[in-house]
Amino acid sequence: MNNNDIVPGFDDEKDDSLKIRLQKVDPVENCLTLFLTGYIDTYNSNFFQKRVSKAIDSGYVRLIFNCGGLNYVSSTGIGSFTAFLKSVKPRGGDIVLLEIQPKVYEVFQLLGFSQFFNIKDNLEEAVGYFRQGNQGASQSVFPKIFSCPICNKKLKAAKPGRFRCSECKTILAIDNAGQVFLG
Repeated sequence: MNNNDIVPGFDDEKDDSLKIRLQKVDPVENCLTLFLTGYIDTYNSNFFQKRVSKAIDSGYVRLIFNCGGLNYVSSTGIGSFTAFLKSVKPRGGDIVLLEIQPKVYEVFQLLGFSQFFNIKDNLEEAVGYFRQGNQGASQSVFPKIFSCPICNKKLKAAKPGRFRCSECKTILAIDNAGQVFLG
């Protein structure tokens, strides 16, 4: 199945700096995974916004961005994610980000945006988030197993608070909803 089968006209425009592959998430209504490969900067963010807006306009309001192949995001790119969030929230949707590279995650954090986005470790967690109806902090958040945003070491937090990664010694904080932040 190609992108145009999922969202008509999605691939009418292409940009070699950013490849987007779509995949429907069958267990969740109006849910789409967007596999991003390349980078998002000032020059291609308009292309990125137009493509994703086409998916949103086609009724996909639960978006999972797989950022595993994304090696750079500028502040303009992060602005695009914020625009998508503003677009899907009133329609009962939300955004989940997966597999964010440490240097991309750092940009989200430096700009103070990491707390606005649901960041999950894998597709199963993202699907689970949408299945439970976007309930932010539930009792089952802790103990939380996650990857250190700097070195990717698997860590476990028994409760919210601040602690140090056992591998790279980075100071991390985890909030009541299970979101992980630097410092």
